[in-house]
Amino acid sequence: MRIATYNVNGVNGRLPVLLRWLAESAPDVVCLQELKAPDEKFPGKAIRDAGYGAIWHGQKSWNGVAILAKGCDPVETRRGLPGDPDDSHSRYIEAAVNGVLVGGLYLPNGNPRPGPKFDYKLRWFDRLIAHAATLIGMDVPVVIAGDYNVMPTDRDVYKPERWRDDALFAPEVKAAYFRMLDQGWTDALRTMHPDETIYTFWDYFRNAYGRNAGLRIDHLLLNAPAAKKLEAAEVDAHVRGWEKTSDHAPVWVELG
Repeated sequence: MRIATYNVNGVNGRLPVLLRWLAESAPDVVCLQELKAPDEKFPGKAIRDAGYGAIWHGQKSWNGVAILAKGCDPVETRRGLPGDPDDSHSRYIEAAVNGVLVGGLYLPNGNPRPGPKFDYKLRWFDRLIAHAATLIGMDVPVVIAGDYNVMPTDRDVYKPERWRDDALFAPEVKAAYFRMLDQGWTDALRTMHPDETIYTFWDYFRNAYGRNAGLRIDHLLLNAPAAKKLEAAEVDAHVRGWEKTSDHAPVWVELG
């Protein structure tokens, strides 16, 4: 079972790229982020025509998350994180697909730091950690995948000295990521590539992709039953080189 995460950076504007990648990679489950579309503008028909059922939690102009499942409809189990009934951002969705519970997230960017956006990022991360604590002990495979907007270590960022003041590399944010891992989650990509320089995002500017000046900010975290089935974890980095593509590349795990 191949489970992927992909920040599409606008699902309608990048639809040809998304459909091309779905046809090429044929993942079983996909978590999408940054739809930049309200619910009624989500391209559900085009995605169904490509062979995927979908649920989505859209938002006009920014945010938005979705889960796609090949050949079936995801069974939605949650929309939005608990802990803040006034939170209007569309950043979390969760579904059961063929015996696996999949959470898809788009964690806030948090810049500029310090400031209210950074404070919101930390609060949102705390809510994610609290919810993850309720999932980690499940006896079925659980995968929490998405754009976490955090580079956990110096190995996960090109020239880390340039990022010390950025919200994606802040000590508080990295500490929150490791608090989540300490619950028992497995960072699939780093587990399969412990010593490699491996990125999931390259900026549009300064030929970042061509220079491989990237960041690893898209993660798939697995509970113990999922981690026991982990066979592969990769980045489809070549997709970042396609025309009119997202600044992120798809990332996926293979569960046996």
